[in-house]
Amino acid sequence: MKPTRPRNVALIAIVAALLAWLVVSMTFASLPLLPWTAVPALLLLALGEWMAGRNLRARLAGRGSGKPFEPTAVVRLAALAKASSAAAAALGGLAAGFLIYVAGSLQKVVPRSDALAAAGTVLAAAVLVAAALYLERCCRSPEPPDGEDSQRPGSRQADRR
Repeated sequence: MKPTRPRNVALIAIVAALLAWLVVSMTFASLPLLPWTAVPALLLLALGEWMAGRNLRARLAGRGSGKPFEPTAVVRLAALAKASSAAAAALGGLAAGFLIYVAGSLQKVVPRSDALAAAGTVLAAAVLVAAALYLERCCRSPEPPDGEDSQRPGSRQADRR
């Protein structure tokens, strides 16, 4: 599994923002108010992923308490992080497209409340993307101590001899 590239996350957000802007520009009058409940949900997910990453990093380095992680658990956390970053980018992009559309009419009450909910969702989604990328980075295997890499057959240093 390859690490998530920030440009892929940005591309997901941009495509979602464009799609949201197109849909909202055609249907804004018939849409209900944008809910604010996504903000605390995204922030709670971000907190959970950040804490999981911090715990995982400490355990992989041998500093954490408790028994070591199973390799499959680390892979599952990496998959969760990849999925969370993509989903948060899509949700943030949708909210950004909504925000771009309503930004022109902030003097009205309904678009102003929608803009506040959309801005909060964009910020919370960005926090979740950052936490997910952090968790994914924590899932990388630690570097071997000096001298161990050259001892293993098939390692790059052993092949150079």
